[in-house]
Amino acid sequence: MKDMMQYKRYYGSVHYSDEDQVFFGKIEYIRSLVSYEGTDVKSLKQAFEEAVEDYLELCESEDVEPEQAFKGSFNVRTGSDLHRKATLYAREKGLNLNNVVTEALKKYLSHANST
Repeated sequence: MKDMMQYKRYYGSVHYSDEDQVFFGKIEYIRSLVSYEGTDVKSLKQAFEEAVEDYLELCESEDVEPEQAFKGSFNVRTGSDLHRKATLYAREKGLNLNNVVTEALKKYLSHANST
C-alpha cells in the first residue's frame, strides 16, 4: 500500500516535510491522535512501531480498550433512489440490506483487484 505502514493491525501514514527534512505520520483510522517522525525510512518505521506500542501500553495502564482501526461497520450515504432499490432487492431475495451491501462490496472489490 502506497504511503502506509502496518504494524499489529494498525496503519500509519508516511509523509515528508522538505522544510524540516523529516518524515512523519500518524496512526490512521482511529480517533486518537498518535503521531511519530523519523529522519529516514528505518527510523520512521521504528518510531511508528514504538508509537503503536506506547499507545497500547497507555490504554492498558488507563484500563481503556484500544481503538480498533476497522470495527466492521460504517455509514454509507447512497442517496434515496439507490437506498430504495437496494432495500426492495433485499426484500425480494429474502435478505437484509446489510447482506446485499456486503455482497456488493465483495463483488466490486474482487473485480477491482483483478484489473
